[in-house]
Amino acid sequence: MTIRRITEIGNSVLRMTSTAVAEDDFGTEPLMGFVQDLVDTMRDYEGVGIAASQVGVPARIFAIEVRVADAGREAEPFPLTVIVNPELELLEERVHPGWEGCLSVEGLRGLVPRARHARLTGRSVLGDRVDLDLVGFPAVVAQHEHDHLDGMVYLDRMPDLSSLATIRELARRVADDED
Repeated sequence: MTIRRITEIGNSVLRMTSTAVAEDDFGTEPLMGFVQDLVDTMRDYEGVGIAASQVGVPARIFAIEVRVADAGREAEPFPLTVIVNPELELLEERVHPGWEGCLSVEGLRGLVPRARHARLTGRSVLGDRVDLDLVGFPAVVAQHEHDHLDGMVYLDRMPDLSSLATIRELARRVADDED
């Protein structure tokens, strides 16, 4: 198990368009080893998704996993899914604001409008075709991670930065609302 350092906002790799994984790389030990590191890093940092650029590698790869422990995020569990060379198609025009954070933008959350239904296609690490119909939180996570592959972070999707808050301040707001 290798935990990699998370690339933080300000590092130029987060603003790069990631490169497609070459056909010859599918099923190879280097690719499978990198993907295992990516998953181990996501889990260690308690993320629900991670893109390769978030560990400094501008490759078109990301992972999503919503575990039972993440149920506090009001989401159903979603099995570990790694997508190589993904393509994302939004299946609804309407967007819904939701709170997002990012491992690369530590300590902040903001309201981001996202579609709640999307089709995600791509390949597995072995090269098998992947075609998923995502609804709800997994669709949001896929959009967030796919943005990383195009050099974007969730802040770029926020139409109004006035909702941006620290995690601590957001927790205070929620506690005050419950009183």
